[in-house]
Amino acid sequence: MDLTHDSGRIGLGGERRLFAARLITGLIQGLALYALYFAGEHGLWPRTQPAVFGALALAAGYAPVVVLAGVGRLSPRTLATWTASAALVLALLGWHDVDRRVLDSWTQPPFLSFPTMAFGAAALFIAHHLIAPAARAGRWIAPYADYFDTAWKAGVQLAMSLAFTGTFWLLLHLGASLFGVIGIDALGDLLGQAWFAMPVLCLAFATAVQLTDVRDGLIRGVRTVALMLLSWLLPVMAVLTAGFLAALPFTGLEGLWGTRSATALVLSAAAALIVLINTAYQDGRPDNRPPTALRWTARVGGVLLVPLVGLAFWGLMLRIGQHGLTPDRIIALACAGVGAAYAAGYLLAAVRRGDWMKPLERTNLAAAVLSVAVILALFSPLLDPARLAVADQTARLERGAVAAGDFDFDFLRFESGKAGRAALDRLTRSGDAQVAGLAQAAKQRDRRVFDSPAELRRQARDVRLVAVDGQTVPESFAAQTQALSDLLIFCGREQACVLRRLDLDGDGGDEVLVATARMVMAFGQGEDGRWLALGRYASACDPGARDGIEPDFRKGVATAPGALPDLVVGGRRMQLQPETRCEKAD
Repeated sequence: MDLTHDSGRIGLGGERRLFAARLITGLIQGLALYALYFAGEHGLWPRTQPAVFGALALAAGYAPVVVLAGVGRLSPRTLATWTASAALVLALLGWHDVDRRVLDSWTQPPFLSFPTMAFGAAALFIAHHLIAPAARAGRWIAPYADYFDTAWKAGVQLAMSLAFTGTFWLLLHLGASLFGVIGIDALGDLLGQAWFAMPVLCLAFATAVQLTDVRDGLIRGVRTVALMLLSWLLPVMAVLTAGFLAALPFTGLEGLWGTRSATALVLSAAAALIVLINTAYQDGRPDNRPPTALRWTARVGGVLLVPLVGLAFWGLMLRIGQHGLTPDRIIALACAGVGAAYAAGYLLAAVRRGDWMKPLERTNLAAAVLSVAVILALFSPLLDPARLAVADQTARLERGAVAAGDFDFDFLRFESGKAGRAALDRLTRSGDAQVAGLAQAAKQRDRRVFDSPAELRRQARDVRLVAVDGQTVPESFAAQTQALSDLLIFCGREQACVLRRLDLDGDGGDEVLVATARMVMAFGQGEDGRWLALGRYASACDPGARDGIEPDFRKGVATAPGALPDLVVGGRRMQLQPETRCEKAD
């Protein structure tokens, strides 16, 4: 019995070795991920160094997939070199992603941002399917048909393997539920254990890759059907795109720009056209060409890409000119740049005589290399979007392109990582008193607000605080209301809040209590003079009281000891979250 692999090199014994190699890879991946999970749960290294944790998590999550996809297709030496290189690059991307950000105390492992995980996976997929065909062909550039065959087959395998893994896990939970109804909870308890779930899921995925790999005819059949169905959606997309572009001169662009997501919409349409054109073109062999209608539609689609990408650039340039760079706009600009490479190549393929759409092949390869290079640059220190956006925004402020009252200081404080925090610190020392004051206010805020600085100042002026029992509002507290978002929300022009000073922790210094109708907010002053929200007191025992808490708060406030002290576990302080008991205090 000779079961052949798609490379035509292995038989039954080789298939068993491949299966064993993939199972071992899946097991190692599962154990590595569980080790990271265990470290994260128990505060062990590398949990104590988030950047290292992020690096290891991204490498452990993605690099083993290179082995699963490459074993049996690449020589052991090539596979080992490529896997090690991919793991190193992934680790560097993960390290940079975490290291450039300011992590909040509640941020949990793996600390990685979604864009890094998503674009990292895309770059790895593209790079692998550029390297594998070339390595197998023994050339720097393989025949285009090899790239097409490898990439589209891998896409089908990946989709089916993920579906198999998800279905397998759902079936395990179904079985656990069946046993649970007869009082046997062992399987359900086992599925809830990370030490079991992670290795099992990785083993299931490795098994799915093996099963789809050795059923080469099945995968190719599924791919053929998928390509055929998708290719007949190309005329639909081309007609819709042409209609949209034809309508723009009559409707104007205001509606498109008014969506505030015009670039994303237009680039998504361009990406759909690119994919559908490729489903029609496939590997470009003359015996695999689609009907005449699809060939002409592919040419039309190649032409339509140019105005679509042009609209994307236009929308981006308008937004950047008005509001400057942000990390999202920089990523969108990079995507538009890759789209422009596709549009130029596909336009040439559409208008050139000779072999139908032949320049598309070189365009796809060049754009794939460009995509990997752009992703690596964006998610490394080379073109870090946060750093570039911070530099642009602060430059706009300093040259007067945006007034200090309209500048988004909270972007620096909360959304641009260490680069933004450093810029904000620098602005607090600005020679412009208004800039320095607004930067200091943003630095003191504990959460993002989406109002403009001018609106925040207006809200701060509207805050009304009424002190009781002859007390006064601390001047430093009144001066920082713009940074205390709770006050801006609950103590506006419509409803004044009642303020009382009280030493809650017995340290000889007063905290500030601010009462609304339904709760009491507590604020404390740090050694640097900054007032911070400490928490809220609320009563769930008498929600129907017409007058709320405020009348009783005006009469006086006493303190009562907590029922149970805080716990310290592994150096972490844990506070009791009390159950609601509607009892009268003594």
